[in-house]
Amino acid sequence: MARLSTLVTAICVAYAGATRTFTSTSSWGLVENIPRGGADASYSSLCEDVKSSIVDQASKEIEEMRKTIVDEGAAIESFGSKSDTICNQALEAFAKAAPDASDATAASTYDKKLQELEAALDAPLQVLYLRQLALLREKALEVYRSASRVSETSDYEAMLQSDSQFSAAAEDSTRDGSDWDYSADRSNLQSIMNEIASS
Repeated sequence: MARLSTLVTAICVAYAGATRTFTSTSSWGLVENIPRGGADASYSSLCEDVKSSIVDQASKEIEEMRKTIVDEGAAIESFGSKSDTICNQALEAFAKAAPDASDATAASTYDKKLQELEAALDAPLQVLYLRQLALLREKALEVYRSASRVSETSDYEAMLQSDSQFSAAAEDSTRDGSDWDYSADRSNLQSIMNEIASS
């Protein structure tokens, strides 16, 4: 019986030692040194929630712009700066609402979500930008056709006038620092005007 008691005592001591070897508790009674994967996933989830909320809010403004351009067929003045404002306000809102990044891994997640946020807004805005360019091109063609009918205005002068009008409006519609580009639409406009002039 004494040997059994000694064996049980030895097992308990060994178990206690093993427990002290592999786990330790903080003053809050929580296990420390747990794998960081769970914490990283939690931070990413928090940032994703903030990003989704901001995208939903910004999408309402983008939808209003879509109605104007697509449904009403009307170009929006200063479309580029208005698009910039939507994106910049969204990025600022994310910076204020997202939890602080406590380490390099969290900082990387923060930057990634910030980039995803801008991309999520830039994509639909760029689609509207292309639709706006089509409207501006048609308007420039109307100006060309009207100007070319005036006897004292040459086709060349009418082309220059229309091209200048389109370029100014397209530039006004382009986001600063973006990869948005209207050169292809401008070339298309010039080709159409040349075809009309030679017909």
